[in-house]
Amino acid sequence: MTDQLRLMAVHAHPDDESSKGAATMAKYVSEGVDVLVATCTGGERGSILNPKLQGDPYIEEHIHEVRKKEMDEAREILGVKQAWLGFVDSGLPEGDPLPPLPEGCFAVQDVDFAAGALVRLIREFKPHVVTTYDENGGYPHPDHIMTHKISMAAFEAAGDPGKYPEAGPAWQPQKIYYNQGFNRPRTQALHDALVERGLDSPYGEWLERWKSMGRERTLTTYVPCGDFFEIRDKALIAHATQIDPDGGWFRVPLEFQREVWPTEEYELAKSLVDTSLPEDDLFAGIRDN
Repeated sequence: MTDQLRLMAVHAHPDDESSKGAATMAKYVSEGVDVLVATCTGGERGSILNPKLQGDPYIEEHIHEVRKKEMDEAREILGVKQAWLGFVDSGLPEGDPLPPLPEGCFAVQDVDFAAGALVRLIREFKPHVVTTYDENGGYPHPDHIMTHKISMAAFEAAGDPGKYPEAGPAWQPQKIYYNQGFNRPRTQALHDALVERGLDSPYGEWLERWKSMGRERTLTTYVPCGDFFEIRDKALIAHATQIDPDGGWFRVPLEFQREVWPTEEYELAKSLVDTSLPEDDLFAGIRDN
């Protein structure tokens, strides 16, 4: 049945798909699952985070086109399909007080209006499972929070023929998940294993920040995908403006990661099928039906 299974991953910017759930997507592609990444914005207001490319006048002037090409390369590496929803990056406002968001950007759109674009894509692709961000966006970037809002609205509306009738025949996904790959148990396990072996850990500051955060997220689903960590990293490196291949993302060897924590984690937000928790498959409860 795997040739009939379809997974949609909804992300805010190009590069998010490669840092959140990429190994999971590559695993499912290898099994014959049809995987589509829905990218809400073009990343037009994203900073150039790779110090090797900072100050390049061409990149600064053509950041939208550059990030589109990066997305094309990452898509090929992961083996997924990809569609742009067409909204404009909101940027990450900084200052005290925070400045208003730019006029017309993704995060200031009416949720019902913006969800319509995702409803149309859901009805065209017909995913059984959708992944997105939690209500905090994974981290509080305005585009990530807006991605959560339209994903939840579209999940509810896509199966209702009375809503968005212009978006095509109704289709109801069966499950929707929150990406939770950046979670404390995983980070703690990797940190402890590195320290035990006398190795430097890049996770100390992360763990300190977690102490001041609120409740822990509920991890319901652990997808074994360690064999695809290398593909994940190659896809992430393809987003050259956003990631330094010599940076902290890649300081922990892949074999070490596979040994200590070979899964990617999710939080089941809603399911319309029966399933038992914890799961090891986003399609649990769907495959047999």
